[in-house]
Amino acid sequence: MMTALLSGLSLIAFAANSILCRLALKSGEIGPMEFTSIRLISGSLVLLPIFLFKTQPQSLFRSGFKEALALFAYALFFSLAYVRIEAGAGALMLFAAVQITMIGISLFRGHPMSLGEWFGFGLTFSGLVYMLSPGLQAPPLVASLFMVLSGVAWGLYSVWGQAAGNPFFATARNFLWAAPLGLILLLLLPDAPSWNSPGMIWAILSGALTSGLGYMIWYIALQGISLTTAALLQLSVPLITALGGVILLQESIDIHFILSAILILGGIVLTLWIKKQIAQNNSDKSTHHSL
Repeated sequence: MMTALLSGLSLIAFAANSILCRLALKSGEIGPMEFTSIRLISGSLVLLPIFLFKTQPQSLFRSGFKEALALFAYALFFSLAYVRIEAGAGALMLFAAVQITMIGISLFRGHPMSLGEWFGFGLTFSGLVYMLSPGLQAPPLVASLFMVLSGVAWGLYSVWGQAAGNPFFATARNFLWAAPLGLILLLLLPDAPSWNSPGMIWAILSGALTSGLGYMIWYIALQGISLTTAALLQLSVPLITALGGVILLQESIDIHFILSAILILGGIVLTLWIKKQIAQNNSDKSTHHSL
């Protein structure tokens, strides 16, 4: 019961990141650079006590540089994209780019895919291409490319995070390393942000709650579910985001989005299902041989 509750809260937090970003940027009271900076700094301030409680301060300098750089790139391109992309479409593109990146890295590392997995991958990739294809209903190209780059950065962050050890420590450390990059970005801006604007409040909430604490809750939930289940659960994030965009941002869901979602999410579900079947068959064979 607790695992299901934590999983639900974390998935809502993931979707809320997109909605909060759109809420902040849509009004024009805060720019994507300011949003990125405040988001990372707020997340690090919330996670700092957890980091100090869990480990020694000097452990901050052991590693985490590339992960923090990937986290910073993800957050920056994420904000730049959401200046012009609606929440649901952005989440869908982000999720597709993350999956394609992680699958590509797996192939590069010498882990081949079956014919069925390639078919599922092809569906996902074709859905992303269709969403980015020129047309009256397609999202703006430059903003879409920013979101794809954000997904690539998050995919790298996720892959590198698999070998990071304690997820609590790793998440806090990565935010603490990314925060100075956000501060530098903030200091380079020609104008100081308006600290009492609603956009600033959305940025702080995104960093402190839906990013910092949201990622922590997700890591706790992962202790009670399989990786396949975790991947399937994340398929709901673009749909939760799209629904939130309709309710809170008066955004629309058109046929372009629906067809793209069917291709992208259908391809990912098929790939994950085939992966699970292959793993189960290999496990059964191993058990049979051991007998």
